[in-house]
Amino acid sequence: MRYCSFISVSVDDIFHLMKKSLFFFILLWSLKFSFGQTKVGGYVIDENNEPIAYANVIFKGSIEGTITDENGKFYLASKNTWQTLVISFLGYKTKEYPLKKIANFNIKLILKEEENTLNEIVVVSGKQPKKNNPAIDILRKIWEKQRENGVKKFTQYHYKKYQKVEFDLNAIDSTFKKRRLFKGMEFVFKNVDTSRITGKTYLSVFLNESVSEVYGDNILNKEKEVVKGNKNTGFSNNQAIIDFIDDLYNDYNIYDNYIKFFYKSFISPLSKTGIQNYNYYLTDSAYIENKWCYNIVYYPRRKNELTFKGDFWVNDSTFAIKEINMQASKNANINWVKDIYIEQEFDILNDSVFLLKRDYFMSDFALNKKEKSKGLYGKRTTLYTNYKFNEELDEKFYKKKQYNYDTSIYNQPESFWETNRLEALNKDEKGVYKLLDTLKTVPKFKRLYNTIATLSSGYYEFDRIDFDYGPIFSTFGFNAVEGMRLRTGGRTYFSYNDPWRVEGYLAYGFRDQKVKYGIQAKALLDKKVRLIISAGNRRDVEQIGASLTASTDVLGRSNGSSSIVNNGQNNLLTNLNLSMLSLQIEPIRNVVFSISGSYRRMQSASATFSLDYNNPVTNTVTSSVNQFETIVTANYYPGRIISGSGVETRTNAERLRNIFLQLTKGSNGILDSDFDYTMIQFAYTQPWFIGGLGRLRTSLEAGKTFGEVPLSLLSVVPGNQTYFAFFNTFNQLDFYEFVTDTYASLHLEHHFNGRLFARIPFMRKLNLRTVVGFRTAWGRLSEENILLNTTNNPAQIDLQAPKNTPYYEYSIGIANILKILRIDLNFRGNYLDVQNARKFGITFTTGFFF
Repeated sequence: MRYCSFISVSVDDIFHLMKKSLFFFILLWSLKFSFGQTKVGGYVIDENNEPIAYANVIFKGSIEGTITDENGKFYLASKNTWQTLVISFLGYKTKEYPLKKIANFNIKLILKEEENTLNEIVVVSGKQPKKNNPAIDILRKIWEKQRENGVKKFTQYHYKKYQKVEFDLNAIDSTFKKRRLFKGMEFVFKNVDTSRITGKTYLSVFLNESVSEVYGDNILNKEKEVVKGNKNTGFSNNQAIIDFIDDLYNDYNIYDNYIKFFYKSFISPLSKTGIQNYNYYLTDSAYIENKWCYNIVYYPRRKNELTFKGDFWVNDSTFAIKEINMQASKNANINWVKDIYIEQEFDILNDSVFLLKRDYFMSDFALNKKEKSKGLYGKRTTLYTNYKFNEELDEKFYKKKQYNYDTSIYNQPESFWETNRLEALNKDEKGVYKLLDTLKTVPKFKRLYNTIATLSSGYYEFDRIDFDYGPIFSTFGFNAVEGMRLRTGGRTYFSYNDPWRVEGYLAYGFRDQKVKYGIQAKALLDKKVRLIISAGNRRDVEQIGASLTASTDVLGRSNGSSSIVNNGQNNLLTNLNLSMLSLQIEPIRNVVFSISGSYRRMQSASATFSLDYNNPVTNTVTSSVNQFETIVTANYYPGRIISGSGVETRTNAERLRNIFLQLTKGSNGILDSDFDYTMIQFAYTQPWFIGGLGRLRTSLEAGKTFGEVPLSLLSVVPGNQTYFAFFNTFNQLDFYEFVTDTYASLHLEHHFNGRLFARIPFMRKLNLRTVVGFRTAWGRLSEENILLNTTNNPAQIDLQAPKNTPYYEYSIGIANILKILRIDLNFRGNYLDVQNARKFGITFTTGFFF
């Protein structure tokens, strides 16, 4: 059985994330963590039995503590034995509570209000003052001496990094253990323990370890991480899992105004906008490693915003953070994550240098945020050591790429891990490595694994013949020409880093009673420059003109080609026979060039749609086009990080910027081609993360065709006649409504991530999110091309272009409805007098997003 492809790297698709999480639920479990000899949990309330949110709870004589949540609830665990708990909050008398047992749960701690005097003002409400607040005075000192990570203060730097990632099934109870799903696998529940952060029971199911050396040069602005070892429970060299983990847990800097993870921008408690978003108060001071530090507690001023609660210890002279704890607000507008908890510890060397030595990140993935809901903990622990500075390396070192997939990195002996672990595994963590080997022998687990792997990747794996069937989600389709459409297909798959791959499909339309097919093969010829050759052929029914920038993917089929429900009948489809031979090369990192030879045969697939044109050679009306094209393409992906070393690689498209240039030369006479022309195209796409204002998605496209060409070769402004929204299309345009030979278009879509609805009290709990969009296109069509494409065929479409005034439309939408649905109201801005113009429309988008 191949254990290597159940996770796809497209982490923008949270539906896949939940399936992957479900996989971890079932996959591997058997270990027991022994956290803490002292455990205490309960509630802090006032004399009126009202919860006190954000009260400080700490073991007396230590710096180990926490703060209560919005409901006054807390949980605290320590490896040490403590006798007394101290509870404090501004406006209340500090309370000491004796701990008579090692485990103290469901205790109620009542705080009494301070007595007011004529000379003293006591703050008893949740909001803290912005003026005359010593905590904010210290915060301003932090800003004054705000610095980048300490390694940025040196010319060069080098350090060792050890990272451990765990996934734990949580909230285990007897009812859960007795589910039929686990019949025959009851042994996995042998060991269950309690989280030191939340107090929930959990069972570890997955463990990943990595050791690397990180090198950086601040003059060259280069950084390189060299992985020395990577180990997964039961998966050895499964790069797909490793990519998923890397994408899920990004690095962050607490001194930044915004901390980005899960595609969200959380406001840092150290942000210069923190005073507008957090309450701060000074609670304590103490020596930490011989450095006098202040303790400041912070919590959100408003609900439902992307903020944290917690505390930090800051040095009294350098005003650098020594330790910080951050826990996302329970009511933060984020899906599928019930809890986020962060710990960081620093070594402070002097006034200008602080070095991160430990980072702990825990997230609780769950379907909802109910207290007793079951979910999956994701934990990442990162340790840093052996810092070295100002050791210069040649610039070639940073440019050198790893061309060959080094399997030894993922199969290091145990002696390597014993030497390089910066934090020893306990006996239960070691045991999780043995668990999957046992589960692999259980037939029921094999069936569960295959089912979830299929749902996650879209392909069913036939391991014995190294073949994947799918994609299964493309099995059914519908359009006006084919009627109901059935599709079957598959691909070769030997490993994640296959040097070659073949993929194909067969399809049948029950209305036109025709068989369609597509096949493509590609091979990696040179890993150093990623020289790839590919060839393929496809005969199918296609909605051409569904995008301005044409794809060179032989098997790529536009979204408008099949849809169960349409806004009006779509019969403007084309019979396409496409053959292509391509050569692609990446001589410079993230700069990709390709040259392709393409031959297309096109004619209308519907009697009610005409592609007729006046043939200038025969002086007759011709209904089909034969065309050979030479296509030269250049793509630049700034900052792109890819994974894999095979013919296909993976990248995170959600953050990807792209500059695209393409030159297409149509040549008549070659293979009986009909036209001679030249087309140039440009496109630029980029997501912009704008801190607390959310995320802006942009796309700019422009192009021009030199020469006379028929309708099937012109640039059609892409309409959308489905009820589902697709980026880079116009929701209020029909297919072929605007046709151009020169064009420019701009698409803007801004996601406010719930910031607006969070300010409306009665709407906060719904966690809705606002999305606004603006789309515009300008173009023209030459008189020569109009005459070429004007015939007497009654099925001929009206040729018009948005020449004098750019067409535009706009939309406002509400997203995160029931966590998976987005509804957009689309408004057509002009060209309202066009026959059958759609002035208003509604589109839907579904998906699983954080």
